[in-house]
Amino acid sequence: MRLTQYTDYSLRVLIYLATKKEDKLTNIKDIATSYGISKNHLMKITYELGKLGIIETVRGRNGGMRLAKRPEDINIGTFIRLVEEDFHIVECFNDEKNVCVISQACRLRGVLGEAMMAYFNVLEKYTLRDLVHNQDELTMLLR
Repeated sequence: MRLTQYTDYSLRVLIYLATKKEDKLTNIKDIATSYGISKNHLMKITYELGKLGIIETVRGRNGGMRLAKRPEDINIGTFIRLVEEDFHIVECFNDEKNVCVISQACRLRGVLGEAMMAYFNVLEKYTLRDLVHNQDELTMLLR
């Protein structure tokens, strides 16, 4: 299973923001520069994260963004389920588009479904706080 670039960048934004002091605002340019990724990608991502209530955005000359929740309140499994488009890892997971002729007898869907549940069971054990436990090292790398 593979996460989209959108989810990858969303997680990076959260990690970056979690390394900052709670009241400190950060801008898209700083995040983009730290990771070497496109500001345009990040603009869309931060807009969506703001709509979801995960980050708080402040407009204006001295504006920026910060986490709207404490890192320990952002569950990684829940977050990925929220931002990832779909989990149709094979055709038969999407009932509307499934035209596989063996779907009725095939056991692959059950096996992959079980594997996906195990994947999420692991992700749901962790929060954003767990991902930034080494905050000093991350801060140095994100300069």
